[in-house]
Amino acid sequence: MQKKLLIIEDEKVLMEMYLAKLNRQDLNIFSESSAEQGFAITKKEKPDLILLDILLPMGNGIDLLEKIRKDEDIKDTKVLVFSNYDEPDTRARAMELGAVDYLIKTNYTPNQIASIIQNILK
Repeated sequence: MQKKLLIIEDEKVLMEMYLAKLNRQDLNIFSESSAEQGFAITKKEKPDLILLDILLPMGNGIDLLEKIRKDEDIKDTKVLVFSNYDEPDTRARAMELGAVDYLIKTNYTPNQIASIIQNILK
């Protein structure tokens, strides 16, 4: 069965770049640009992994991660935080909330991210 990936990213250029790269993988990919929309699609589609930005319109990634963890239907969803917001308290909070990892966007190529996603979804 095809794994489901949800990308929650508000920067259109980055979203398009990652969609182009990840669409070559055997994944069913959904994308949203806000925390509010991301939560709704998470409830509906129950993705196997969420690639989550921190700085988003209509809420931030940490708030969204907290909301996911409080919802019985989706609380165990794997979340990979992927942001350029590199603030130690935010990173620590994401990890406390069970994020698989907290990656800084500028430190990774699209190929590296695709590989990390595939390893998580194995």
